[in-house]
Amino acid sequence: MSPDAPRIGLVEDDPIMGESLVQRLALEGIAVCWWQTGQEAASALPGAHVQAVVCDIRLPDLDGETLFRQVARTPDAPPFLFITGHADIDQAVRLMRSGAADYVTKPFEMADFLVRLGDLMRSRADEHAPALGTSAAMREVERLLRRVARIGSPVLITGETGTGKDVAARFLHAVSDNASKPFMAVNCAAIPADLMESELFGHERGAFTGAVQRHLGYAERAADGVLFLDEIAELRPDLQAKLLRVVENRIFHRLGGEQPLPFRGRLITASSADFPALVQAGRFRQDLYYRINVVTVRMPPLRERPEDVVWLMARFFAALTERMDSSLKGISALAQEAALAHAWPGNVRELHNRMERAVALGLGPWMMPGDLFPEAAGPVAGPGQQIGSLEDARADAEKRHILRALEATGGEVAAAAKLLGIGRTTLWEKMRRLDLGAD
Repeated sequence: MSPDAPRIGLVEDDPIMGESLVQRLALEGIAVCWWQTGQEAASALPGAHVQAVVCDIRLPDLDGETLFRQVARTPDAPPFLFITGHADIDQAVRLMRSGAADYVTKPFEMADFLVRLGDLMRSRADEHAPALGTSAAMREVERLLRRVARIGSPVLITGETGTGKDVAARFLHAVSDNASKPFMAVNCAAIPADLMESELFGHERGAFTGAVQRHLGYAERAADGVLFLDEIAELRPDLQAKLLRVVENRIFHRLGGEQPLPFRGRLITASSADFPALVQAGRFRQDLYYRINVVTVRMPPLRERPEDVVWLMARFFAALTERMDSSLKGISALAQEAALAHAWPGNVRELHNRMERAVALGLGPWMMPGDLFPEAAGPVAGPGQQIGSLEDARADAEKRHILRALEATGGEVAAAAKLLGIGRTTLWEKMRRLDLGAD
């Protein structure tokens, strides 16, 4: 079976059923780690890297529930599909409430079992495909957002300007159960202060000069979805007080209206501000800060996660070349190296803007450092400074790119070659030429 085949764990003490499941799953292209006791599974699961666990509830030592509760405490625990007899259905239901993914009752139809297991594995695979970045920092952010997506508590997303707070808020909404509901985004810094209350809460006809008809605000249009307040620190004090009442009492009034209206949405806020300093200076209400800060998600700046730079470049390149119908073939290794050497003070927003300009204006066929950083064009060395040849620069860029591929694949040359889009022999030869220990 291919080393890339999906893998599950099977915890089943019945040798006949265990062997039958192993053989049937092999026909589906699924590798199986089979353990016949709970203790054996508990010891092996942390390093097994399985996408799901199929587990009998009744085992000779640990029961399935005890095993599940032990594994559930470990980071990145796989989902459990329980096999149960009719006498244990109540226990299976209790396990579902505790976080187990699904259960089937004996005797079960193999077709139904395979459908349920397939759904679990696809869900696991989707969850593990990076959506926000490949770095450990961003994978942790993504895991946190997926967890808080299941609850309705307010979320405050912090981070420097350009780190992707809006993207994180939209991702949180997209992976929630209310993904089909509205997502109303409000930039509190972009709306004039004298219009903010009307835009946020709406107004009745005649509420002020020029209010010729009723206007529904963002809070009302959010309905059962999300009200996202970006740069919330820019709200003036009187609106902070009104927002506090919305968070505490879940009601609001249109400007000029007397009828209280229910706020049914979820509140997500974001800011690059230093809230403790603002609270201490009296510029932001402490009680409101506590209310919106139930769960805090910090977006790390791009300089703290350089592993994401090339990944983001590839995503932006694909989207931009399709939108602009560009003839560019790809991003050169030199452009990648230049991007990795840049400090990115404007974070992801700066990277996107530079990529957009490079795709729009690049002469091709490959994106080069000058396309990304035209301000750096011109002499690169002053009198007396030594610079290497272009061939030296290319070799250095190639060497670093190969090292990143080897690091990403744990040193597996075959896997690194596949990742780089070259043959294994070609990679060996390049490693030998670049003195990367391929002898």
